[in-house]
Amino acid sequence: MPTKSDDLKGLARHTGSLVRRAQQRHLAVWLREVSAEVTSVQYAALVVLHETPGVNQRQLGDELDVDRSTIADLVARMVRNGLIERQDDPADKRSYILFLTSAGKKQLATLRPRVDNVDRILTAALSPLESAELRRLLAVLLSERA
Repeated sequence: MPTKSDDLKGLARHTGSLVRRAQQRHLAVWLREVSAEVTSVQYAALVVLHETPGVNQRQLGDELDVDRSTIADLVARMVRNGLIERQDDPADKRSYILFLTSAGKKQLATLRPRVDNVDRILTAALSPLESAELRRLLAVLLSERA
């Protein structure tokens, strides 16, 4: 009868299975080290809005690679939590432009070192070159070419 370790060896041949398991590990480490209230996608939105204040909701969704309904829910939740504010887009009245609030800026500053620690935890078994190669390969996997 196959054991769990035998199944993992078989599953380890499948990229999708490994990516799913890596995401599960990331989520567990995120919850332990960063926040149960702010998700990694919300954190990514804070980073984008810090780097490019005044992007519209569609641009933020494109940057985060989430669909229109997901970005609308994400923005609404972050507005309710006081992390971002939205204003009518003067160029397109059907759209909003988004900015970090002072609470959002403070939350970003608080979370940034914790997020860096998640990266260290997840890549602890890798050398710096292996970590860089992992990020490069994941970027290729996620690129439009793939």
